[in-house]
Amino acid sequence: MGFLDSILGRSKPKEADLDALFAVPSAVISLQARLGLVPTGDGAVCYRAAAGPAFADTQSGVVDLLAAAENAPEVRVTTDGFGFTWLEVDHPPYDPDEGDLGALCTDLHAVNTTLEDAGFGPALLCSLVPLADSSGRRLGLVYLYKQGTFYPFAPVVGEQQARDNLLEIQVRDALAGELPVEQDLSRWLAIWGAPGL
Repeated sequence: MGFLDSILGRSKPKEADLDALFAVPSAVISLQARLGLVPTGDGAVCYRAAAGPAFADTQSGVVDLLAAAENAPEVRVTTDGFGFTWLEVDHPPYDPDEGDLGALCTDLHAVNTTLEDAGFGPALLCSLVPLADSSGRRLGLVYLYKQGTFYPFAPVVGEQQARDNLLEIQVRDALAGELPVEQDLSRWLAIWGAPGL
């Protein structure tokens, strides 16, 4: 940050640390042991799609890249009611005893880095790893691209736009030291209708 920026109160935004996604598998082990939450096997990256052939080519390129992998996941591109695009990566259901979340995290990392390397980093919003427990509670572990931090989002099943705040706080506490957790609760945005939740 330059002298003039410090005088004018401007700061550079924090850069995303996409490698933090690779810490998710070990964090999930903590969530499974403490709260009974296991990944569903699915994940998604949310972004604002740009107009034009350059973005369309980049998006189709990343879909082709994921589809070409050995044991390729199912990949879908959808648009939600708010106009945001979700690139969904669906792996087989996670096996709590023998499961490996590494492939999903690698896929989410590949989507983010491909869009970032093509110059579309500012369009990236978040990545999502859905989890659930045996009672049916759902939770999204959300990675905020622009902040480089994670937060939990737990919609209440069967209720319209209600959150399980207690579960979110329990997850935050369980993840302390495992992942960079977003401390500003105003950034714990509700992502109603997100894939897998």
